[in-house]
Amino acid sequence: MGFSLLEGFAKSLAMTILSEIGDNTFFAAAILAMRHPRSHVLAGCLVSLIITTILSAALGYAAPNLVPREWTHHITTLLFFVFGIWSLWEGFTEDGDDDELAEVEAKLNADSKGKSRNKENSKDDDDLKKSKRPFLTQFFSPFFIKAFSITFFGEWGDRSQIATIGLAADENPFGVVLGGILGQALCTVLAVVGGKGLASHISEKIVTLASGALFIAFGVHSLLSYVDG
Repeated sequence: MGFSLLEGFAKSLAMTILSEIGDNTFFAAAILAMRHPRSHVLAGCLVSLIITTILSAALGYAAPNLVPREWTHHITTLLFFVFGIWSLWEGFTEDGDDDELAEVEAKLNADSKGKSRNKENSKDDDDLKKSKRPFLTQFFSPFFIKAFSITFFGEWGDRSQIATIGLAADENPFGVVLGGILGQALCTVLAVVGGKGLASHISEKIVTLASGALFIAFGVHSLLSYVDG
């Protein structure tokens, strides 16, 4: 089994980029950056993604201490094939490229409308609300918190997060963390700077097929490394 830092870094970087481009959190970052200060959105998304990447890698690193390393290797190999086939199936069967973007935008619009109605109905209580602001909003802007929370809960249980756990169980965890953070940073900067216009021109179908092929390749490599070992 390969535990080199470079191998873990390269695998994590490639997997993260192909998994995150065109993902819900990618579209959410792009849309939020069109409506709120980009620096706040970028900071919130990046902090959230860094935390989830480190947590995922930590879980993967701890896994071999809880179950035999041979089992974690087999589970990781199986996950790669499952995610690969799943992604290829989605890529070949999805109808259009803009469905996910429209879905994310609709959710954000619904959330914004709900909050604006609440504000209109409680203008007289503004002073009272300011004095009873949540603890976090006293230190972070509401735009940072919004970007952080949307990204954090959007990533939790996502394919890329589970794959990161598997990678960290089978590769050098520091390489996985570094590659994952760099990949997340590149995708987030691309989404925030490029905005909704760039996001709408990204082909979800091609990205999904490419990520599926990459997962299959990881699965084959993981299987062969066990046979050779």
